Amino acid sequence: QVHLVESGGGLVQAGGSLRLSCAASGTIFSINDMGWYRQAPGKQRDLVATITSGGSTNYADSVKGRFTISRDNGKNTVYLQMNSLKPEHTAVYYCRLRVVVTRYESWGQGTQVTVST
Repeated sequence: QVHLVESGGGLVQAGGSLRLSCAASGTIFSINDMGWYRQAPGKQRDLVATITSGGSTNYADSVKGRFTISRDNGKNTVYLQMNSLKPEHTAVYYCRLRVVVTRYESWGQGTQVTVST
């Protein structure tokens, strides 16, 4: 079992920045993907960005050039640096860990990001 805890969300003005963190604990297979997803009120949960344990990244088109995902494998932590935030970025941001070979996945509880005008 892997337990994920997100932090770093909050209220920020448009144009500001936030850095989300997600720490994983438990029995963690070394080869895994970690990622961030978000869900706005009344909408489905969508991909924001993912990163493999080797450092390969994938971004939703809407955040390319604005958000940066990174990870520290030694700390089992993934980060999401969000710059130039807009009100439409307001959502609950969820962290996910996925082990491809076993199809195991775990989700965090989510952290609220609110961008005001």
